[in-house]
Amino acid sequence: MAKFNVVDKKVNMSLEEIIKFQIITYCYIHKITLSESDLSCLTLLGLNKKVELSDFCNACCDPVNRDKDSDISYQKAIFKTPQTVRNCVAKMRNYNIISRDGSKIIELNPELTIQQEGNILLNFKMFHLGTQES
Repeated sequence: MAKFNVVDKKVNMSLEEIIKFQIITYCYIHKITLSESDLSCLTLLGLNKKVELSDFCNACCDPVNRDKDSDISYQKAIFKTPQTVRNCVAKMRNYNIISRDGSKIIELNPELTIQQEGNILLNFKMFHLGTQES
């Protein structure tokens, strides 16, 4: 049986940080390269769960471009225009990270199993099998 050097770490994270960590981990494992803006956009979508595309595009823009009557809970100036957000969403849909139903509602793809609410404990077991010592 292989012997492992085990590293246990416990870190208390905010909801935003733990959603971001899950997205980073998924993209790292699947070799998907993200910019900081892409990552911030996906994290914001994770915080908001299911949202209407145009509302989300406005929520990711500078406050000048935002709709004051939006139902979006979390807003953050990530991009300058809604079109830039749409481009990011389209790119993430190509990677199958974002899913959209026919009525323009978007969300993080449920197949990613990103936990977005309640108490969250991530329990990853990652390993490397090195050469066997005699």
